[in-house]
Amino acid sequence: MATLKVGDMAPDFTANNQNQEQIKLSSYRGKKVILYFYPKDNTPGCTAEACSFRDNYQSLQSQGFEVLGVSVDDEKSHKKFESKFDLPFNLIADTDKKIVEAYGVWGEKSMYGKTYMGTTRKTFVIDEEGKIALVVDKVDTKNSSQQLLDLLNN
Repeated sequence: MATLKVGDMAPDFTANNQNQEQIKLSSYRGKKVILYFYPKDNTPGCTAEACSFRDNYQSLQSQGFEVLGVSVDDEKSHKKFESKFDLPFNLIADTDKKIVEAYGVWGEKSMYGKTYMGTTRKTFVIDEEGKIALVVDKVDTKNSSQQLLDLLNN
């Protein structure tokens, strides 16, 4: 599993969003991208994280950021999630797990004593040249956007 770090080129990808439109990471060159990985649509932690980005979306955009959320859920699930919580950004459907594997966020997890494979919650900030500028391993789901801004402004 790849371990990406600050300074590495962000792996490019092309995948569908919640509207079944193809999104290509490299088409965001010239902008800063918040690429956040989350385990599952409509779960408490993932909803809190998405709503934090939603609530601060205008502020993030005014600072030159685009937000992209990625999970292994399909486009239909993403569309319901987007509609239910009025999310203003793209949710990428990584049903073949190529993106989560390229970013090193697909791995063994455990809950209630059972182990299973799943997406690790992690956020990458990608600079205008496509390089990783920041990696957040311990995401504060309720305050994820403020956590990023605090880390970037230090």
